[in-house]
This record gives sequence, C-alpha cells and structure tokens, in this order.
Amino acid sequence: MIQKIFSNTLFKLILGVIAGLVLGNYLNESTIQIVLSIKYFTGQLIFFLVPLIVIGFIVSSITKLNEGSGKIVGFSLGIAYLSSVGAGLFSMFAGYQIIQNLSIPTSVDALKEIPKILFQLDIPPIFSVMTALILSLMIGMGILITKAKQLEIIFDQFKDIVILMVNKVLIPILPFFIAANFAILSYEGSIEKQLPVFLKVILIVIVGHLIWMTLLYSIAGAYHKTNPFKLLKHYPPVYLTAVGTMSSAATLGVAVKAVDGSKVINPKIANFTIPFFSNTHLCGSVLTEVFFVMTVSQVLYGSIPDLGTMVMFVLLLGVFAVGAPGVPGGTVVASLGLISNILGFDEAGVALILTIFALQDSFGTACNITSDGALSMMVDKYAKDVN
Repeated sequence: MIQKIFSNTLFKLILGVIAGLVLGNYLNESTIQIVLSIKYFTGQLIFFLVPLIVIGFIVSSITKLNEGSGKIVGFSLGIAYLSSVGAGLFSMFAGYQIIQNLSIPTSVDALKEIPKILFQLDIPPIFSVMTALILSLMIGMGILITKAKQLEIIFDQFKDIVILMVNKVLIPILPFFIAANFAILSYEGSIEKQLPVFLKVILIVIVGHLIWMTLLYSIAGAYHKTNPFKLLKHYPPVYLTAVGTMSSAATLGVAVKAVDGSKVINPKIANFTIPFFSNTHLCGSVLTEVFFVMTVSQVLYGSIPDLGTMVMFVLLLGVFAVGAPGVPGGTVVASLGLISNILGFDEAGVALILTIFALQDSFGTACNITSDGALSMMVDKYAKDVN
C-alpha cells in the first residue's frame, strides 16, 4: 500500500511542491545555484521532448482517422478559438463590473536577487512546438491521403518510442523540475512578497477559471452524453503539474496519460486532440490576460478601455493564443504587440502586465490544459457523427 502511494504521480508532484517551498527557505547563494542548475537541466530535457511528443502522437493519430479527418482538424481549431474568445469576453464583462470597485497597489517589495546559474547544459529542441504542430498536421494528412502505409507504420513505431520516453524520462523528472521551481520562488520571496499584493485580482481570475472550466465540461458532457466527471477525475495530477511547471507543453505527457486512463475518449481522437489543444487552446491564459489588462489600465491610466477597443482586443487575442507557444507566459508575450498598439500601453503598463501575469501563470496554464479534456470530448462526439 505504502509503495503504491509513493509510486503515485500525484503524490510525487505534491511532494515536489512541498519540498521546494521548504527547501527555498534554507538556501544560500551557493546552494541556490545548484537548484538553478537542476531546474535548467530538467527543463531543457522536458522541452526537448515536447516537439517529439507532438509529432509522435498527432501524426500517428491522424493516420488512424478517415477521410473526414480534415473536418475534425477544422472543428478542433474552431472550438479552440471559440473557447479562448468566449473566455476573454466573459472576463471582459466581469472586468467592467468588478475592477472599478477594487483597490490594487501598483508596486511590490523588491525580491531577493537570484545569482547566476552554476552549470548550464543547453539541450535545444530540434524545432519549435508550433513547427512540430504544423509539420505533424501536414505529414499526417499526407499519409492519410496518399495511403503511405510504410510511413504510417514508421510513425506508429515512433509513437511507441515517444510513449517510452514520456514514461521513463519526462514523468520521473517532473517532480524535480517542480521542486526546483518552487524552491526558487520561495528563495527570492515571490510567494511571501508578491502574491499578497495582487491577491484579490488573482483570486477573482482563479474563480473565473473554475467557472469557465465548469461551463466547458457541462457543454461537453451534454454533447457527448457522458458524465464529464468520468474524465475530470483523472485530471488532478495534470492540474498540479501545470501549476508547478507553468507550461502546457511540459504537462503534455501527464495529460495524455490521464485521458488514456479515463477510457472516455477514443484513443485515436485523444492522441490527436490532447497535443493539439495543448498548443492551440489557451482559454485560461486569455481570460487572465483580459482581466489583467483592464486592471492595469484602470490603475495606471485611470480608466478601462472602451467596449469596442476591448472586443477588438479579445477577438485578436484569440488568434494570437492559437499560435502562442505552450511555454510559461507564452500568451502574454505573443500578444505584447496588441497590448501596446490596440490598448496603447506604455513600457510601465507592459512591465506591470508581465509581472502580474507571471504571478498567476501557473493557474492560467492549469485551466488551459484541464479544459482541453472538455474540448476533446466534443471532438470525440463530432468524429463519431461525421464518420
């Protein structure tokens, strides 16, 4: 029984969070360099594997679909965009009702300076996640159309290798990566100093995440005619991994494993949708960013942008979210041009947005990756209907 608990992924992840928070209080300038090195090395391994996971699962899964797969890909892309835009509009209307009644400070205490990393081993990915995504779609559709059976077999075998790497490399090192992340946050004082400053707005955003996830899973359950909790109950390790890594991409392996264990979604569909949505569906990040830009605008410039400006911002942000990298802060970084050009933010506004977004990025990411399960249920039902 004890051995089963210690081998449980969720237990290991929670242990990593606790160990990191405790360890951070006892680190000095020398020992924090070791932690930085561990975080960098494990992070490099994880992000090296991510494009391979995308190709391994998506190509193989597309080749198992039929001639209606083009419709399935289009449907998936459409609901990813609609979910992100819907979350943004929901956040926008909530912002107009709530933000003017909040009192939010504009500065925080200085954090403890992080020293330079002691050991840095670069393991760059073969190509970017977005390149892997587009390449996977093209190869998968090409194999399907040309009926290239030999290539299909090769990519099936490649997927088996990827699954092995997820189980033997990615999953085992995740607790160490998460522990190092939280140790660094604890060491520099982010947990104690920064979080309370924006606690009100962060809590409001997290409640927004929960409301949006509930809505998506309710719609998915009604459409799929399946109790969504049958899938959702497998997501705690996924949510916690996302909170710890702040990255949908880094959480991908755990998400694939969770959905596969639920038996709710056809594996042929899930092996396509989970990697696909992890890079194209960022509803939690969009919801967060919309609320935060409205908050910062009120604090720094004395007013919230007008309705027409905000609607345009949300619609365009949905497009940027689809193409944003699944890495920490990917959505807000990808949309900095929108924040500056459409909303008219200056350097101070952009800096404050980046700061607040970084404080809650883990929760936005957790919303993103957890919501992917709901969208996958929708695609699963749609695939049955078109076949």
